[in-house]
Amino acid sequence: MYLATVLLLMAVLPVGSVAVEHLWLHAPVLWLVGKWFVFWSAGVRLFVAGLRQFVQPRFTAEKIFRLKSGEALPIIRELGVANLATGTAGVLSLARADFVLPVAVIAALFYGIAAVRHAADRKRSRNQEIAMVSDAFVALVFAAYVGCVLLA
Repeated sequence: MYLATVLLLMAVLPVGSVAVEHLWLHAPVLWLVGKWFVFWSAGVRLFVAGLRQFVQPRFTAEKIFRLKSGEALPIIRELGVANLATGTAGVLSLARADFVLPVAVIAALFYGIAAVRHAADRKRSRNQEIAMVSDAFVALVFAAYVGCVLLA
């Protein structure tokens, strides 16, 4: 289930949304990449992850970081609040296009650092592998988008 959720929110839904809107409205692809990756990969993905980390921190502790004790649960809840806040801004970007660039910057940093952190763990779990690859992918998408927008 984790893999399917990550694939949908980090690749399938944003790429599909870009393709459909580009074919339908002929909107510029760069603008659509920002719009839909911020909505799905930073917005919905982080909102859902944040909600789960806040309500059910043990999943992240055990399934992602392989922590057995409950000592990390308050920290994971704090991470959940940060993800919930960022996710909310990403979801609201559909109504406020001026949210797209700032959320893309935040997401590029967050996902990029998370990917490096997962890569540094030599004994990664399957879920950490999934997180590492998906985090690196969207970090690159967001970094490219931010770079293109700032250079334009």
